[in-house]
Amino acid sequence: MTQWLWYFWIYSFLGWVLETAFALVTRAEEKRRRCLLLLPLCPVYGLGMLAVLALPPMDWTGIAVFGGLAATAVEYGWHWACEAVLGVRFWDYSHLPGNLGGRVCLPFSLAWGVLAAVAVTAVQPAAAAFAAALPAKAAYVCLLVFSADAMCTVRFLRATGDLKALREAAPLLP
Repeated sequence: MTQWLWYFWIYSFLGWVLETAFALVTRAEEKRRRCLLLLPLCPVYGLGMLAVLALPPMDWTGIAVFGGLAATAVEYGWHWACEAVLGVRFWDYSHLPGNLGGRVCLPFSLAWGVLAAVAVTAVQPAAAAFAAALPAKAAYVCLLVFSADAMCTVRFLRATGDLKALREAAPLLP
């Protein structure tokens, strides 16, 4: 069970790295932070990869297709939940082709498919080895820290509804 927590955190961190790199390349200020208040994690990436890893074994093309669909479904659900529960929209794809309510879009769904296939074939073996090498007690400590940060982030966003303030409050921004 703890290995799935590690996978969630590993891919949430890698998602944060990807988002940070994307923001730097595109110079898009509003895309700089989609994470928690303190930790450099983007939980939607962790959840998306857990959905991909839960798929039955398949070849690269199958992972790209079904992994892309799984990640897109998670992205849609995460966006809906954040909007419904917290009153915030972390992203808006309404200007992109093939979008559904601005929550998901065809270009990013295709990108998630490629990223899912690369992650399963190239990243997951290292992630699995890393997770297996960590003591179970470390996962519980990390879970406590993560849970505290997640609760503080939820309280902050419910009270303010202000993503810009969240980005400014986050000390790990580049």
